[in-house]
Amino acid sequence: MLRQLFGEAPRQWTGESLETVQAMERFVLLAHNIASEKPQQAKAYHTLAIWAEGLLRSMDELEQSIYAARKYAALVRTEHVDELDAEERLQYYRHVYYDKNAYIRVFALLDKLGTLLNRLLGLQTEKIKSHFSYYTVLRNLRENGWHLEMTRPLTVLKEKHQDQMKRLRDRRNLEVHQMNAELRDDLSQRAAGIHSKRSLENLQANLADLDGSWSFAQGSLHIAFRFACKWLGHIK
Repeated sequence: MLRQLFGEAPRQWTGESLETVQAMERFVLLAHNIASEKPQQAKAYHTLAIWAEGLLRSMDELEQSIYAARKYAALVRTEHVDELDAEERLQYYRHVYYDKNAYIRVFALLDKLGTLLNRLLGLQTEKIKSHFSYYTVLRNLRENGWHLEMTRPLTVLKEKHQDQMKRLRDRRNLEVHQMNAELRDDLSQRAAGIHSKRSLENLQANLADLDGSWSFAQGSLHIAFRFACKWLGHIK
């Protein structure tokens, strides 16, 4: 959808991303089939199917947001706020919009995945924390030694991207709870008494973190839904 903004054809999934989409679509089909075969449990399995469809949309929206953030960042060539002309400032604001859209969405996607796994596998993570996150679900799995075929690779992936995700979480929390995250550097420069040209935040470093978040989110979906399809297959 967003590629049309740049006169490009719609994205086609390839590689592991395509495998992830196919696993999610298979899960949806399996869940609906089980619902048809087990009328007393139909609502529960239809719910799982709908949640999986929502995650598929979330994956698509995250990828598009990161793509657009990168495209608009490429149109920002100056490193200083005060040197942005009107057109370049507009491209910068567009980058900021999709950048924050992406780092907010990635945590929402992960938490939706945690909710689905918690319900599918009967983990009862809500007994640990009423408003739990994906990370709480993964910790619950790990500490209890449950479903190691899935838990171990999910944990490896989380640890691989933990520094990138921490930086994004800090930016997300700043954006949601305090102030616009892109203004943090401006505030820091003013607080330090720097009155020369105000520097933009490091757009390329931020994009690298977004790329890491995509690898983490997409990879987690890939691992989780391949396992989830096997789980539903055993139920059938």
